[in-house]
Amino acid sequence: MDDYRRLADRMADDIAAGRLRPGQRLPPQRVFARRSGIAGSTAGRVYAELVRRGLVVGEVGRGTFVRAAPAGNGRALVEAATAAPVNLELNYPSAPGQSELLAPALAPLLRPDVLTDALRPAAVTGTPEARRAAAGLLATPDWHPAPDRILFTGNARQAVAAALASLVRPGGRVGVEALTYPVVKEIAARLGITLVPLATDEEGPRPESVAAAHRTAPLAALYLQPTLHNPTSVTTSPERRRRLADTAVDLNLPVVEDRIWSFLTDDDPLAAHAPGLTHVVDGLSKRVAPGLTAGFLVVPEERVGTVAAAVRSGGWSAGRFALEAAVRWIGDGTVERLVAAKRADAERRRRIADEELRGFAVRSDPRAYFAWWELPAPWRADTFTAAAAAHGIAVTPGPAFAVDPNRTPDAVRLGLASVPEPDLRWALRMLGGVVRAGP
Repeated sequence: MDDYRRLADRMADDIAAGRLRPGQRLPPQRVFARRSGIAGSTAGRVYAELVRRGLVVGEVGRGTFVRAAPAGNGRALVEAATAAPVNLELNYPSAPGQSELLAPALAPLLRPDVLTDALRPAAVTGTPEARRAAAGLLATPDWHPAPDRILFTGNARQAVAAALASLVRPGGRVGVEALTYPVVKEIAARLGITLVPLATDEEGPRPESVAAAHRTAPLAALYLQPTLHNPTSVTTSPERRRRLADTAVDLNLPVVEDRIWSFLTDDDPLAAHAPGLTHVVDGLSKRVAPGLTAGFLVVPEERVGTVAAAVRSGGWSAGRFALEAAVRWIGDGTVERLVAAKRADAERRRRIADEELRGFAVRSDPRAYFAWWELPAPWRADTFTAAAAAHGIAVTPGPAFAVDPNRTPDAVRLGLASVPEPDLRWALRMLGGVVRAGP
């Protein structure tokens, strides 16, 4: 193993053991290099490795700080955050009585004759029944995807990875919102893709920013979240969607549209305006449950074979058992009932956030399961995250979403979905008190 990785492992152990505490500032790289007897370039690689693992975060002009919810040895931050008593990083909705709703459809799958088929490998294209069920589930008033254009992955993240892998060569550029889904940053790093931040406003990405970025150096694709954007919850207006679609068509620019939260709204996708360029990503993890899920990928007709090959080569195919369960849950109305329950649940939780954080700069769509909190000075994102952790509350610091490491917001995302409502109210009230008390 390289020396820099051994040093990174040692520091990771110190973080895990509490010898380096959340919010603690690490020495400047030159000081660390001198103390460790290593070259400055090696020290830089150590710090970069710790950032890659999600253990520390750098703030320009301030230094490098230990994150509040360390993820040891490369594990995802959301996995490590589960140790917090109140975890507002995880964001998987669960409707009351959800297990009781899901169980009946699974019972027939456990019969030996049915289980034999359900445990066989699934094709990327699924089954005819799965394609028809998914097409009906994803349809909107002005968009009805053709079943033969639907592919299946293990989850929506894998669908994003497959779409980008099929569209962008290593070294290619992809336009994204300036704040984007952190997993997309990880996917881009693995695929050797450069993410280009696009200017946004209260309606989402600005079409002129797309055109300007493409003029600077050609973009290979766009990755956008027009519906309940994570982390800000902004939903792009219909007129803005049409303008974005027109820009994509004018530039012949493929779009990967992430609609994982679309079940909370009734809006049409970009694909309704640019069907020949848009790759729609969706899934069951938020609609149903994260443990037994499937990802959906609706692609332009002429790209079905190319994207299917990317899914297979990445090992991202869906499990047959999950597809069989999904067909039954969609067909018997279970998913529809869960969606209705979760829409009502999201509204209740948003009201709690409004009540407990009144007076703060908190942005959230009334339909969203998360909120974006722009912290008042002198709070910084990671010092607040550390202070929250000291009170047993995990939040996601704004820099985790920033594409440009030199423009990191002093904000946090609050996931409202995963904790019981009394715990949510207590945690938000506590966080409000922490902010008022000051760093």
